[in-house]
Amino acid sequence: MKNNTNIREVLLNKRMLICIFTGFSSGLPLYILIALLPAWLRSEGVDLKSIGLFALIQLPFTWKFLWAPLLDRYIPPLGRRRGWLFITQTALLLSIPGFGALHPNLDLWTIAYLAFVVAFFSASQDIVLDAYRRELLLDTELGLGNAIHVNAYKIAGLIPGSLSLILADHLPWNSVFLITTLFMLPGIVMTLLVSEPLLKNGAPKTLRAAVVEPFQEFIQRKGLKSACLVLAFIFFYKLGDSMATALATPFYLDMGFSKTEIGLVAKNAGLWPSVIGGLLGGIWMINLGINRALWLFGMVQMIAILGFAWLATLGHSLPWLAMVIGIEALGVGLGTAAFVAFIAHTTHPLYTATQFALFTSLAAVPRTIANAATGYLVESFGWVSFFLFCFVIAIPGMLLLLKVAPWNDQDKPAGVE
Repeated sequence: MKNNTNIREVLLNKRMLICIFTGFSSGLPLYILIALLPAWLRSEGVDLKSIGLFALIQLPFTWKFLWAPLLDRYIPPLGRRRGWLFITQTALLLSIPGFGALHPNLDLWTIAYLAFVVAFFSASQDIVLDAYRRELLLDTELGLGNAIHVNAYKIAGLIPGSLSLILADHLPWNSVFLITTLFMLPGIVMTLLVSEPLLKNGAPKTLRAAVVEPFQEFIQRKGLKSACLVLAFIFFYKLGDSMATALATPFYLDMGFSKTEIGLVAKNAGLWPSVIGGLLGGIWMINLGINRALWLFGMVQMIAILGFAWLATLGHSLPWLAMVIGIEALGVGLGTAAFVAFIAHTTHPLYTATQFALFTSLAAVPRTIANAATGYLVESFGWVSFFLFCFVIAIPGMLLLLKVAPWNDQDKPAGVE
């Protein structure tokens, strides 16, 4: 009874509500880049190879740790976290509608440049949101708080991945991008209303301290060998899943589904299983601990990739589309909840922005470098073999758990030192 009461108190506090807004604000611009942009390009006749290469414009998510120390060191008006949030969110609000003024067949390079700008501001927003969330949550709330953040992140994907696609069947693309961008406003309102986190040591006093000390602390705390294994795990754990979903929307289109069917069936079928998976993952981690959660949820996430291969053999089938997407979303919801909690738990509170940016940058590498090759892999292998390849690629991340999160280690619940 006491445990249930504690879970209820954690779920209903103000910090969890803030995590909903941080997740939504973080997810919206990224899903515009990885869901709406490919759908727009494909519907306008751009080939799969070019669309796959567009993953490279997400490089700022891979390299954001390079300028994260600047966001730790310098304090704009409104505060170190709120000030940078307002700047990056306003920049996104102004830049995203620019896509609607361009034409894929005439302005492909300009679209790529603009997408890079959007990715830069989105990655910068993520640096600050991750740091703010780590400083906001109590240690015992890290697992559940990050699970709620991830769920809101997924829900944000419903806007460009569902609503915007439906609107695209009825409105010109410039209106679609404008309407989609307006969903950044709740995040800006949150930034203006929340308070700045209080830390004993405050901002780093020098730029050198902001750059060097976070990396020194991580290596000294873990040891060089263990630190390298942790970084390798962060890279590989989501690699197969990330590659499998990189061309999800073009895959659905190639299977004969209309944009409205994708918006209504594929995206909605994945929403609630993902939300349920994330919430269950956060709650279960309170008792399971991070290690066992990574094992159990990772297995579900990996096996769920095979559903795409099955759908590729069936072709157009709305019931199977809903089922496959639902199962895959449940697995990803569970796996992501454990993965983000692991990253937050590995971060030292004194060096939040830079360390969190380093870990999430490494996790974003598959979404950029590796995913850029997905179009070529599909063209060479076909959809079925491509998804089987993604399943095999997921195995190394699971094997690294033997070193970074052994099953029999009596690890503490998420976030507890």
